[in-house]
Amino acid sequence: MPAKFAEGESKDVAVLDFAPFRTGSRIAAMTFSQKLRFEWFSNIRGDLLAGLVVALALIPEAIAFSIIAGVDPKVGLYASFCIAVVIAFTGGRPGMISAATGAMALLMVTLVREHGLEYLLAATVLCGVLQIAAGYLKLGSLMRFVSRSVVTGFVNALAILIFMAQLPELTGVTWHVYAMTAAGLGIIYLFPYVPVVGKAIPSPLVCILTLTAVALLLGLDIRSVADMGELPDTLPVFLWPDVALTLETLLIILPYSAALAVVGLLESMMTATIVDDLTDTCSDKNRECKGQGIANIGAGLMGGMAGCAMIGQSVINVKSGGRTRLSCLTAGVVLLLMVVFLSDWVGLIPMAALVAVMIMVSIGTFSWDSLRNLKQHPLSTNIVMLATVVVTVGTHNLAYGVFVGVLLAAMFFANKMAHYLHIGSELDAGGRQRSYRVVGQVFFSSADKFVAAFDFKEALDKVVIDLGRAHFWDITAVAALDKVVIKFRREGTAVEILGMNQASATIVDRFGVHDKPQAIDQLMGH
Repeated sequence: MPAKFAEGESKDVAVLDFAPFRTGSRIAAMTFSQKLRFEWFSNIRGDLLAGLVVALALIPEAIAFSIIAGVDPKVGLYASFCIAVVIAFTGGRPGMISAATGAMALLMVTLVREHGLEYLLAATVLCGVLQIAAGYLKLGSLMRFVSRSVVTGFVNALAILIFMAQLPELTGVTWHVYAMTAAGLGIIYLFPYVPVVGKAIPSPLVCILTLTAVALLLGLDIRSVADMGELPDTLPVFLWPDVALTLETLLIILPYSAALAVVGLLESMMTATIVDDLTDTCSDKNRECKGQGIANIGAGLMGGMAGCAMIGQSVINVKSGGRTRLSCLTAGVVLLLMVVFLSDWVGLIPMAALVAVMIMVSIGTFSWDSLRNLKQHPLSTNIVMLATVVVTVGTHNLAYGVFVGVLLAAMFFANKMAHYLHIGSELDAGGRQRSYRVVGQVFFSSADKFVAAFDFKEALDKVVIDLGRAHFWDITAVAALDKVVIKFRREGTAVEILGMNQASATIVDRFGVHDKPQAIDQLMGH
C-alpha cells in the first residue's frame, strides 16, 4: 500500500513502500543491510532536499525560542543541531523533526531567570534521563488513551499557534513585506505545477531562494534572519553543567526537568501520531521516548536547551519529500554548517520567505474536515475537539490542552457507558420472589443507576440477582452490590446472586462485604 501524500506534494520525490513500517514483524525480519537501506537510503534525493528546507526553517525558530527562554541564540541553535542529529539515529519515527521548541522554552523562563544557564543545562540532562526511563516503562503506549478528537484538536491548535507566531512579522511593516509573503505563498502553491522541475524540487526551498534573491536585487529594507539575533561562529563543544552535584541542586531542577520531560514526550508522541497519519505508517512510540531522552542529554552536554518533536518542521519535511532518518540528519548537519560557516548568507534570508513557509504549514496542518464534520459528529466529540483547541491556544501549553481533552473524552465515555446498563425484573407466580436481570457495565458512573433499579420496600421472601450478562469493574460497583444486598437483608429478604463472571467474582470476593459476616456486623454496629 503506497504512502499518502498531501495536496500538491511531489509523489515522484517520495514513492516508497512503507508497508514494513505497518508491522513490526516485517522490520524485525529484515537483515541489518536491508533495514539500513530502508530507513536511511531509500529516498536520498527527497530527504536531502527536504532536510535543507527544514534547516532553513529551523534557524529563526531556534533563535526565537532562545529569546523566549532568556538565553543566548546559540543555545537554541546548538540544541536544534544536536537534537536533530541524535534523534535521527535513536528516534522511533523516521521523517519526524525534533529540535528546540516554544512549548519547552516557556517552561524554562523561571529557571533561567532565577538560577542561570548552567542550571538549565543540568535540567536538560535530567529531563533526558527521565524520558529514557519513560521509554523503558513503555509510557509511549499511553497514546492509545488519546482519542481521535483530542488529536484533531491538538492539530488545529498547533496550526493556529503556528499562524499566530507569524503575526509579529506581519504587524507594523511596509507593504513590501506583505507583497513578499504573498509572492512566497504563490510560489509554494503554484511551483509544483511547473512541468518537470515542479515535482523535483521542494517548493518551500524555491520560495526561500527566490525571495532572498529578489530582496538582494531590489535592495529591500525588510527584516531578515540576521535581525533575529547573532548567529554563532564556533562549533559546539562538550561541557558538563557547572553546578554542584548536591541534593539541593536536584530539588531545584527536578520540578523543571519533570515538566520538560512530560511536555516534550507529549508533544513528540502527538507529532509522531500526526506524521503516522500523513505518511500512512506506524512508529515505535517507546523507542521515540528513549530517543528524545538521549537527544536531550546530548543537547544539555553540548550547551543546548531541551527540545522535542516539532509539528511545523515535521510537516514541512513530509511535504517537501522527506521520509527517512536521512532527512532529519540532513536538517541538523546543514543547520550547523549554515549558522557557523555560512552565517553571512543565511542572515540575508528575508523573514517574509520563512513566514510564507510557516503559513503554508499552518494551512496544511489544520484539519479542515473537522469544521465540515461538526454537524455530522456527535456533540461530545465536537466539545472535546474544541476544548482542546481553546485551552491549548489560550494557555500556549500543549500539555494543558491535551490533558483537558483526554479528561473530557474520558468523562463523556464513562457517561455513555453508564447508559449501557439495563436491569429488568419479574415476579414469580406466588408473588413472594422477584428475579432481577442485570445487563451491562457496572462501575463508578453507573453504580447509582444500579442501586436505584431495586425496590427495597417490596414485601418479598427472596430476591434473585442474575449477573450473567453484567460486569463489575471497580470498588464503586462492588460497594453498590453490597449496598443492594445489605438493604434487602435489612428488610428480611433473602438474596441469591447468580451467574457472576470470574473477573467480577474476583473483585467482589476481594473488596465486597455482603458475604463476610464480620464485615456486615461492623457496618451495622453490632
